[in-house]
Amino acid sequence: MSVTTDVLGEPYLAETIDFPPDDEGPIVATLVSRKADRPTGRAVLHVHGFADYFFQTGYAEWWNARGYDFYAVDLRKYGRSIRPHQTPNYVADLREYFPDLDAVWSRVTERDGHTHVVTSAHSTGGLVLALWANERGEDLAGLAGMVLNSPWLDLQGPALLRTIGTAVVKQLGRRSPRRAIPRKVDGLYARSLHRDHDGEWEFDLSWKPLKSWPVFAGWLAAIRHGHAELHRGLDVGCPVLVLSSDRSTWPTAMGDDVHSHDIVLDVDHIRRWSTAIGRHVTYAAVPGARHDVVLSLPEPRAAAYDELGRWLSAYVDG
Repeated sequence: MSVTTDVLGEPYLAETIDFPPDDEGPIVATLVSRKADRPTGRAVLHVHGFADYFFQTGYAEWWNARGYDFYAVDLRKYGRSIRPHQTPNYVADLREYFPDLDAVWSRVTERDGHTHVVTSAHSTGGLVLALWANERGEDLAGLAGMVLNSPWLDLQGPALLRTIGTAVVKQLGRRSPRRAIPRKVDGLYARSLHRDHDGEWEFDLSWKPLKSWPVFAGWLAAIRHGHAELHRGLDVGCPVLVLSSDRSTWPTAMGDDVHSHDIVLDVDHIRRWSTAIGRHVTYAAVPGARHDVVLSLPEPRAAAYDELGRWLSAYVDG
């Protein structure tokens, strides 16, 4: 374990957490933190999505301003936690992430003394976080709420892909887990965000590439197993807020629609499956938001934070 100033600069800190090696070698996760101005027993713990890592500093500052210490984990083989011997972002079972989440939860609660914790996640991280919270159940003393930003709750595309296609993927996942799944990635989403292209945000393109990372059969099979478990119904044990754009589209060139729609996931699936996460779920569709709603253009971004603030006051801090 080591703690250093994070790549984001002060006051962000990064703590490296070691885990037993897998078939590729040593594994780490990284816990990034930014403390509120005053000591507090409240914290938020955030989990990123696929081909992503934590860099959303405005999100951390929003929580700090409301008296929450902010933590974000870069899971094994993501972002700060990628090592040269590893296949970036790859696991064959989503439960491989559970030790990472157990470790950072323990640091936030037992070591750092937070008794009121809101968990948070984006996209694929939303699926992982919900499955973990459902399995850990009453062990998560102090879990006060969960915020899911465009969680990945089903496979986008036609019904045939989600049925017959999923069966094929699961067979490939068993027989050839490292077989790459062909897909077309045009890079429009990452380009819409990065300030050197069509966006306003700074992030490391070696950790979040414009054209994403390869998708392998074993990983996609793990995702579909996770989707099936969620569709059967979970109980994460706390109030949940699900945020998404109000619209999805599949553009072929850069244009206004790239900046005002979810161009990664189908928001109809997010709407449909949100209530499978727990017993108390609030869903808000934010007009004109991007896939990562807190990286939307200024007006929908402000609307997303308004929704978050109302939910926090009504169900978590009230």
